[in-house]
Amino acid sequence: MVRPREFDEEKALTAAMQQFWEKGFEATSLTDLTSSMGIQRPSLYSAFGDKKQLFETAFRKYTQAHAASIRTSLQRHSSVREAFRKYFENLADEAYGQAPSRGCFCINTMVELSPHDEKFEILTREHQMYLSVIFQETIERGIRSGELDEAINAKQTAQSLIIQLIGLTVFLKARPDRSFVASAIETALSLIKPAKSEG
Repeated sequence: MVRPREFDEEKALTAAMQQFWEKGFEATSLTDLTSSMGIQRPSLYSAFGDKKQLFETAFRKYTQAHAASIRTSLQRHSSVREAFRKYFENLADEAYGQAPSRGCFCINTMVELSPHDEKFEILTREHQMYLSVIFQETIERGIRSGELDEAINAKQTAQSLIIQLIGLTVFLKARPDRSFVASAIETALSLIKPAKSEG
């Protein structure tokens, strides 16, 4: 008979995700993980596999929650332009409010692992493309409502905004002058042109 697990797997996985998000894959030791997760190494291996497998599971947990959070954020406002403005501004506010800023777990992984790990090259790219679809659907909603210029190419604009998002997220780690960030956000928003009747 298989013995039931004596710990909360979801709670332990969340703790592991926080550790990896804070320190990255290489810098996070097994001791860091077992300490934060509140379990011993045999339990970690039994439940999650080795360190790389645990990282992948934690990464997938993050990307699912991250995508859901962005979708919810963009749906919160009837105005698409306002939705994007609030999203980018909140991103900046959060970065300046943390000490130090952790940035985005997916982008951190893209920088650390993707150049030499094919699996994470694929996983990080897939996540960015999924976010691009969410952006595209939001832009299309604005076009249908008459808020945005109907000549906008929603797919291309969404992809450009994702690149702006990645660059801004990495840049925010250096805590640049807020005027630089404000300017970058305005440039990003300029891609989402209002309908001509609205000026």
